[in-house]
Amino acid sequence: MSGGGSVKDVQSKAELDAVIGDGAPAIMHLWAAWCEASKHMDKVFFHLAIDFPHAHFLRVEAEEQPEISEAYSVSAVPYFVFFKDGKVVDTLEGADPSTLANKVSKVAGIVYPGEPAAPASLGMAAGPTVLESVKSANQNGPSHPERQVRKDELKKRLQQLVNSHPVMLFMKGNPDEPKCGFSQKVVEILKDENVEFGSFDILSDIEVREGLKKFSNWPTYPQLYCKGELLGGSDIVIAMRGSGELTEVFKDHGIGVSVPNEPKVAEPGGGKGGISDPTGLSATLTSRLQSLINSNPVMLFMKGKPDEPRCGFSRKVVDILREEKVDFQSFDILTDEEVRQGLKVFSNWSSYPQLYIKGEFIGGSDIVLEMQKSGELEKVLAEKGIRQAPSLEDRLKKLTTSSPVMLFMKGTPEAPRCGFSSKVVNALKEEGVDFGSFDILSDEEVRQGLKTFSNWPTFPQLYHKGELVGGCDIVMELRDGGELKSTLSE
Repeated sequence: MSGGGSVKDVQSKAELDAVIGDGAPAIMHLWAAWCEASKHMDKVFFHLAIDFPHAHFLRVEAEEQPEISEAYSVSAVPYFVFFKDGKVVDTLEGADPSTLANKVSKVAGIVYPGEPAAPASLGMAAGPTVLESVKSANQNGPSHPERQVRKDELKKRLQQLVNSHPVMLFMKGNPDEPKCGFSQKVVEILKDENVEFGSFDILSDIEVREGLKKFSNWPTYPQLYCKGELLGGSDIVIAMRGSGELTEVFKDHGIGVSVPNEPKVAEPGGGKGGISDPTGLSATLTSRLQSLINSNPVMLFMKGKPDEPRCGFSRKVVDILREEKVDFQSFDILTDEEVRQGLKVFSNWSSYPQLYIKGEFIGGSDIVLEMQKSGELEKVLAEKGIRQAPSLEDRLKKLTTSSPVMLFMKGTPEAPRCGFSSKVVNALKEEGVDFGSFDILSDEEVRQGLKTFSNWPTFPQLYHKGELVGGCDIVMELRDGGELKSTLSE
């Protein structure tokens, strides 16, 4: 039994049920051995276990325990589930140490009244964002005397990193081994442009990862900088490349390009700088992999078979493809070690499942899930001729019902782009309402179409179970009248 400042590795669903059945607060971390973000969050998790000794802290290797992963709808790691009185009261997806600390504090409560919930033992493993968040959540204890100094030091460090190369990419993984499809795409674009660039793996440093979001006022990764100025994320870089603007920006800033046939010097982060082969694979294996990838318009490389997936992540992609009514073929990578290892090199993607559409690599379970939620998967399938493009009305219906509570706003909850959107986000968070969101600034078709669809001319717009609740004024009235949470939980 965990507790008393320890973390227990859970080996079965029955064992998990026994632990949470005693009613004590419990926090479960679902992780994967290949996921660097899981390893970083483990450090925070172990320190929080020390700080909250009366709660159970449980670890579950998601791919090794598919029954548990499926029971809690886990599609990406790290993933946290919070229990109280034997029931699920909250969840958290992704590597967000500040939010994890806040949620643990909320579930487990203050152990020693009058003292901060996160003593010095939490330390550098979690970073200053965790220390600030936990102390703020409990509203106890004095402010950290070195907090401002640490903030200034972090800002200076971030500035130095941003300016360390004329073209600097903050990404998940490194150029040779990107850990997300969006990072991989930007790397490929930079290599196609024959631009020398530096990189920083934000998964290797939580302090940089969280700090850079505020420094740049940009909530996601990758982030591309040119001469110290933020150009944007993958969508913006792709658009700039398509219009020819990216090349012009590099020229305007005096960024030289290398000769395509000239070998590049390996960078400290592991990037080779070139996009061409050799991959190290034999011609025979390369040909076989290409043949498999192109054997069907939609091809899924997975663990197990569609009717008998051998991991929760593979099952999730199968479910998504079936929900989208997509005909697909699959290959069980557990039956062929040569394909299993070779495809990792071929696709430059280290885990499974892997989805290909018309021979183009799309991504793993987390990317496919996000594409489905945003409607991007439908668009890709239509563009590739796999299925007929959905009508705008169908797309809007799907978006408005993609989460029980759905907010269409300017920007994201972490970085709202207008005061009205910010107010609604704050109101929902204050009421403890879980909600999905869509940045209408990222899609002009949705932005204009939703005005007609809802007969509501402005943003933000809040929906509950597909029905429009209203804009900022109505949400504020409901909150002030104490009716917001009840309205959104009916």
